[in-house]
Amino acid sequence: MTDLRVVISQPMYLPWAGFFAQVALADVLIWLDDAQFSKGSFTNRVQVKVAESIKWLSIPLMASGSFKAIRDLSASKAGWANAHRALLSQALKDRPHRAYALSLFDELPSNGPLVDFLIASAEAPALAMGLRPNRIFRSSALKVPGNATERVLSLVQAVNGTEYITGHGALAYLNHQLFEENSIKVSYMDYAPLPWPQGPGSFTPYVTILDLLASVGPLQAQNHLNPQTMEWRYFARVHREIS
Repeated sequence: MTDLRVVISQPMYLPWAGFFAQVALADVLIWLDDAQFSKGSFTNRVQVKVAESIKWLSIPLMASGSFKAIRDLSASKAGWANAHRALLSQALKDRPHRAYALSLFDELPSNGPLVDFLIASAEAPALAMGLRPNRIFRSSALKVPGNATERVLSLVQAVNGTEYITGHGALAYLNHQLFEENSIKVSYMDYAPLPWPQGPGSFTPYVTILDLLASVGPLQAQNHLNPQTMEWRYFARVHREIS
């Protein structure tokens, strides 16, 4: 049987390069659009590098998004997208592919549910870099019940996945043995993006993917993602040694 690698992620706003390294490994991508919004997450915000400083692009949310599913979020103020574009234009002003990166932002759906905008803000750069999982779902459409490990496992099973590739945060709650009992491998991302030209100041990979696209263009951007994973036992051991 051919391995089927599954990535599950909450929708994120113009994510960092590490997310796209994860997508590069995915056969199936599931957007966890019915998860409850968590204040302080990257669902509605992302960092940008402006000269030597780091600033945030944050979408203002109605009622601060409190106790709402991500698919039910809505922006609280008009004009935020124009302000974000202005800051992006400033941040990327000396990059050779700035116009292309800004065009991706301009083409995002400005009307309709905010969740569509968030998902498009990740899928459009992925497509530009030639990253396209064979299948993409929204968890709300799969109608899989449960919480925490049980729901993640059920989502992977719902799409016939054989390997679940996840980010570092899952180590705190995931029941790895339960996955193994159901013949599903668990791998953790080993984030190691290769630096790209960013101008003044120290390099940081933790900024919007538009930073990479503006610097090297869509044809070369994928070369900087450097996707790698660790088997969950090895990752847990390394994590304990670092902690």
